[in-house]
Amino acid sequence: MNPEFQTHVLPNGLRIIHAWMPREVTHCALVVNAGTRDEGEGEAGLAHFIEHVLFKGTHKRKAFHILNRMESVGGEINAYTTKEDTWITSSQRSKDTERALELLADIAFQSVFSEAEMDKERDVILDEIAGVQDQPGDVIFESFEAGLYQGHALAAPILGDAESVKRLTRRQVQGFVSRHYRPDNMVLGVVGAVSWEAVLKWAERHFGAFSSGPKSADVGRVAPKPAGVFVQTLPKGIHQVHHITGCVAPGGNSKDKLAMTMLANLLGGPAMNCRLNLNIREKHGMAYHIEANHVVYQDTGVFNVYFGTDARFHKRVERLVRKELDVIRTKALGTRQLHDAKQQLLGQIALGHEHGATVLSGLAKTYLMYDRVETLDSLVQAIEALRASDLLEVANTWLAPESLSSLTFSTPS
Repeated sequence: MNPEFQTHVLPNGLRIIHAWMPREVTHCALVVNAGTRDEGEGEAGLAHFIEHVLFKGTHKRKAFHILNRMESVGGEINAYTTKEDTWITSSQRSKDTERALELLADIAFQSVFSEAEMDKERDVILDEIAGVQDQPGDVIFESFEAGLYQGHALAAPILGDAESVKRLTRRQVQGFVSRHYRPDNMVLGVVGAVSWEAVLKWAERHFGAFSSGPKSADVGRVAPKPAGVFVQTLPKGIHQVHHITGCVAPGGNSKDKLAMTMLANLLGGPAMNCRLNLNIREKHGMAYHIEANHVVYQDTGVFNVYFGTDARFHKRVERLVRKELDVIRTKALGTRQLHDAKQQLLGQIALGHEHGATVLSGLAKTYLMYDRVETLDSLVQAIEALRASDLLEVANTWLAPESLSSLTFSTPS
C-alpha cells in the first residue's frame, strides 16, 4: 500500500529520500529546517522574505532564467514558507528531473541577494501583507495562534508585518541563510518514475560539493510554554462574524497526535457528514462553513474549531460547538461509529497518496523533523489500533472546557 522509499545521507549531511511512483510527472522538493519560529529579534518575516528573494538571481542565472529553466519544458517551480520550514519545489515530466535538481541546488546555495532585487520583492511582500488583512477567515487562524503562543516565536505571523519587512537587510538575509541553509539542515525529496540510482547520482553531482561547515551555536529551538487561556473579541469592518475556539494540542512528537487528528476529523473534517457540519450547518442552517483542525508542529500543536456565521447566530453556534466538544469528552464511540471514523480517515489518507506531491510532502516532512519515515502501512496499523477509550482519554486530556480559548472577529454594532 505504501510506495517503496529509500533514504541516504551524503557526506555533507544532506538527507535524501526517494519513492518510486509510476507517474508521468515527478515531484521534487528541497526542504530547509528553518521557518518563522527560527527568526530572531528584529527578523520578523525574514524566513518568508528569503523564500521570495531566492528566485531573484544566482551567480550564474538572472531571475528570468531561473523561472524559464523549468517553465520552458512545461514544469513548475515554486516555494513556500511555514512556521517551521521552507520548501523549494519543482514538478516536471520525469525526463526533466535532473534539470530540476540542478536548479534547486543553484537557488538554495548560489543566490546572490542583490539589494535592488530585494527592494523590488519587499514591495511585493508588503502588498501581500496588505491583501491578507482583507481575508478575515485567514487572518483569524494566525491571530488565534498568536494568542496561544504569546511570547514565543510560533506566535509570529509568517509574513511578518509591514514595519519589520521594511527594515530587513541584506546582512540579515545572509546571516539567516548561513545559519540554516546548510546541507545537514535539509532534506531532498523525489517522488516519481525515476530510479533511486539516478536520484543518488544527480544528488551527489549537484549537491555534494556544498559544505555544511561548522554549526552555529545559536541554532536550536525552544519549546513553547503555555500562555494561558484567553477570550477575545475584536471588532472588524466585516459583514459576518468569524470565530475560533481551541487550545494547544499534541505535536508531532506526542503519542496523542494520531488520536487528536481523528477527533478533529470526526468533528469537522473535510467530509460533509462530520458532526459539526451535520448538527450545525445542516440541522440548523446557521453556519455556511464550519470546520475542526489539528495543526501539528514539531513539539506542539493546535486544535481549533472555526466557523463563520451571521451575528445573530453567533452565540448559539458557539454553544452548539461547545456541546459537541462535551459529547466527545463524555460519550465513547460505539463499535460501528469507531469503525466508520477509522474508515473515513483511512480513505482520506489513501486518496491523498494517489498524488505524488502529497506523498512527497509527508515523507520529506517526517524525515526532516524526526530523522525517520512513517510508512503508510504503519500509519494504517496505528489508526486501526485506536480504541474508543483512547479517543475519550485524549479528548479529556486536551479538550477540557477550562483549556479552551476563543477569538471572535465581530461585525460593527
